[in-house]
Amino acid sequence: MPPIINYENKTVVVTGAATGVGAVLLDRLRDAHAEWVIALDVKPCNGPIDDFILTDLSDPFAIDDAIHRLPESVDVLFNNAGVASTLPIPVVMGVNVLAPRRLIAGIRDRMPPGSAVVNTASTAGGGFMERMAQILELLAIDDWRQSLDWVEAHPELTQNPYGFSKECAQVLTLLQAAPLAKCAIRINSVCPGLIDTPLIADFQTSMGAPILDWMTSQSGGRKATAIEIADALAFLGSDAASYINGTNLLIDNGFTAAVTTNQIDYSTMPAVDALTNASA
Repeated sequence: MPPIINYENKTVVVTGAATGVGAVLLDRLRDAHAEWVIALDVKPCNGPIDDFILTDLSDPFAIDDAIHRLPESVDVLFNNAGVASTLPIPVVMGVNVLAPRRLIAGIRDRMPPGSAVVNTASTAGGGFMERMAQILELLAIDDWRQSLDWVEAHPELTQNPYGFSKECAQVLTLLQAAPLAKCAIRINSVCPGLIDTPLIADFQTSMGAPILDWMTSQSGGRKATAIEIADALAFLGSDAASYINGTNLLIDNGFTAAVTTNQIDYSTMPAVDALTNASA
């Protein structure tokens, strides 16, 4: 019986591949026999790749240059790069929202039927329905600078920049599903809770260790491993997920399910905004 996840003859692009989930994903892609793997990152990538393009994903011109250097055919795009609220809002929105959108727009015409896009979102974006109208208004603005100007003009939406950016990431996945399906391209996202990666230090700075510890206690007593998230990414990008499109896949060990069904122990929660700041 052939393996369920198989990337033979596929050209794959991975952003944020230098560390954390992205670095583990590279190993998974190699295990699945990907033919050509290209990493886009602002940091050097030493993983099992065939090409590396140094790319500042907060800079639209750097992204355009990277797109120009990508192959004529791309089978899978993993928009995996992400940053926390420790960085300025334009960087958070650029890397987490505008860069994935720009990469999709830049290479969709190079993606053959059966291709896939997989975004790394977050459970932090789970409240997007409360701001759906505003998020759709933002995502309707094509220009990068004008998008950031719109965000600056709506400061009430970025009290938690990371959370809002991940709400936008989830809506972007939903919004792109139907148009891409017309080209036989799928798009999905993974929405992890807390992950045990180097990025957790940034969330300790922006949220505080007590909140992270509390969330961990409400998520089965542990954070996700990078391997667990990478496996979900690899599945969604593979032909094994050929009829999955427009899905924001929760990977939080039941945390969101417990919140939704009022099974969370809030009496031990150290801060009132914990649920809006959950991170990937």
